[in-house]
Amino acid sequence: MAALGMAFAAIVYLIFFATFLYLIAFVGNFPGIARTVDIGPQAPTLIAVAGNLGLMALFGVQHSVMARPGFKARWTRVVPRHLERSFYVLAASLALILLFYLWRPLPNIMWLVTWKPVALLLRGLFFLGWAVVLISTFLINHLELFGLRQAFAHLRGHDIPAPQFRTPFFYRHVRHPIYLGFLLAFWSTPLMTMGHFLFAAGMSVYILIGIRQEERDLVKQFGDQYLAYRRKVGKLFPGVH
Repeated sequence: MAALGMAFAAIVYLIFFATFLYLIAFVGNFPGIARTVDIGPQAPTLIAVAGNLGLMALFGVQHSVMARPGFKARWTRVVPRHLERSFYVLAASLALILLFYLWRPLPNIMWLVTWKPVALLLRGLFFLGWAVVLISTFLINHLELFGLRQAFAHLRGHDIPAPQFRTPFFYRHVRHPIYLGFLLAFWSTPLMTMGHFLFAAGMSVYILIGIRQEERDLVKQFGDQYLAYRRKVGKLFPGVH
């Protein structure tokens, strides 16, 4: 059974990684991609807005509820504890895949940057954002964040050590570099359509809500240690609390 759990965790990780790569192409409107934030089947404006908001809300609710300690305590009565994170990652990936498939573009242009130096700068910030996201996951243990470490430890008969409070690299300057990277990636574009704006704004609202919930959990977990860190380090930007 441990080997099956390890196989499940590995398959889920591959699904996540493919979904993550597609998210980059989706937001960046990469050529040759059939469905992106600006390319795909269209619908009347009100239907498209309502449907797109519903898809983002579904992702946000899944992402937030399943990450809460109370849900985890109940959920691990149903699924093995060492696979809880893998199920979370799978659910998040499926919610994003559904968003990709059902998203309806809104092509009205909100801004268009034609001056090449600024357009290139915005494109560079887009890729920088994704790099910050990926690097930050490795700084806090990429394999554990996506469920592989837990499954591998169970396969070997080991326990995962209790979480340690650490602030490596980016985390010495901002408390939530992963979210900062997403914000850079979502908003940095020389061509901002109404659909892209809706996506960026909706995900930004989710990020702000998610930070509040996550920090509440971190205070419960690490107590005064995290409170002192929060007083010293900015939330998303250095010096901005």
